[in-house]
Amino acid sequence: MKTFLVLHGINLNMFGKRDPKQYGTITLAEIDARLAALGKELGVGVETFQTNHEAAMVERIHQAFRDNVAGVVINAGAWTHYSYGIRDALAILTVPIAEVHMSNVHAREPFRHESVISEIVRGQIAGFGVDSYLLGLRAVVAAA
Repeated sequence: MKTFLVLHGINLNMFGKRDPKQYGTITLAEIDARLAALGKELGVGVETFQTNHEAAMVERIHQAFRDNVAGVVINAGAWTHYSYGIRDALAILTVPIAEVHMSNVHAREPFRHESVISEIVRGQIAGFGVDSYLLGLRAVVAAA
């Protein structure tokens, strides 16, 4: 069975508590459960990982390379806009990568309009809440 990795970045453990206007009230645990259910429906394994530590995120991406995951969905949170370390780690991967965001980052503050990882991912999905994650998973599964 192919395994896909979903990465949740900085502050995303606060889904359900943080800015419900932008992110809704769904929790990270609920998002992970929805992803697991979709993985089962699609016949693939889904692993999830969340950290607030940039080095831990880079290490998990390196581990994904060693584990030969079939694809990656990433919501890097604020790291999207400035982490060249995470960008360079993702660039090592040779599998489909989907960048996802719960909110429409292009309709928010100007600094959120920039993504340092968008050049190396297959595509970006933003603004659909939890469905951004689910669409991202469907996309990388289809591309793998």
